[in-house]
Amino acid sequence: MRILIVGAGALGGYFGARLLAVDRNVTFLVRPRRAEQLRVSGLHVTSPHGDLHLADPPPLTAQALALQPSFDLILLSCKAYDLSAAMEDFAPAVGPQTVLLPLLNGLAHMATLATRFGSEAVLGGLTNISATLTAEGVVRHLGQVHRLAFGDPGQPAPTRDRPRLQAIADTLANANFETDLSPRILDEMWVKWVSIATYAGTTCLMRAPIGDIVAAGGLPIAQSLLAECASIAAAVGHTPAPGELDYAADVISRSGSLFTASMLRDLEAGAPVECQQILGDLLAYAQHHRVPTPVLAIAHAHVRSYEERRKRESNASPE
Repeated sequence: MRILIVGAGALGGYFGARLLAVDRNVTFLVRPRRAEQLRVSGLHVTSPHGDLHLADPPPLTAQALALQPSFDLILLSCKAYDLSAAMEDFAPAVGPQTVLLPLLNGLAHMATLATRFGSEAVLGGLTNISATLTAEGVVRHLGQVHRLAFGDPGQPAPTRDRPRLQAIADTLANANFETDLSPRILDEMWVKWVSIATYAGTTCLMRAPIGDIVAAGGLPIAQSLLAECASIAAAVGHTPAPGELDYAADVISRSGSLFTASMLRDLEAGAPVECQQILGDLLAYAQHHRVPTPVLAIAHAHVRSYEERRKRESNASPE
């Protein structure tokens, strides 16, 4: 099975490296700068589950203009706000039998991809991993969890044959990360969305890691945000199953924890953030279903204010 991974950052680089290490046929679609970095230095991953340095030979890379529709599986690991540009880049690689597996935050990308490539080509997918890409191009896995889940989003009526899904599962298996072919992938995607919206909203609103927020007496605010986000999922028809949010509840209550959402790390670096995809779209669901979400509304306004300031400053003429 030929796999194209769109991006070789924290997510694409990590899972792509694990697949390459067990001889899967992987090509990375990357920008010229990242392609040159991989050519010269290889793909370097550090992880509690074992480091990798794939340099001899370096990973295969491709540029958009040279792509052919000969890939069986395309993993999308770009940021959600880059999806439109990414689609233009990888579109030449999509053939009649190509399956798209997006690993993006939120859910809006599912409709966007289905409109462009057809719903039968799009799987649901998610990752549970904390990882970052250093300035030197090293992928750093920051925790123990490294899970990739996927499945047919056409619940309750599947749109893909089981053998095809199983072939993908077999290709992703035994690569030193956890993989699941989920029969309820949309429910799982909602659980992740609820969780990351809580992490992002809480740490961005307080501009602090979880441990400092707990020490400052902010845990009830984080708990209120988690409850609001869970209520939105329930209103849409994806009520989290008992226990599915226990991990998120534990994360936001850990005394001394240095955990922050990646959105806060991006914000503090002055970088673009996935405000609309993680907070804004969720707030829109709340408003449509008339779910009260005062904490989510404040968190969204806080991050949107950062985006507006960033846009204004970037458009300002130099003195």
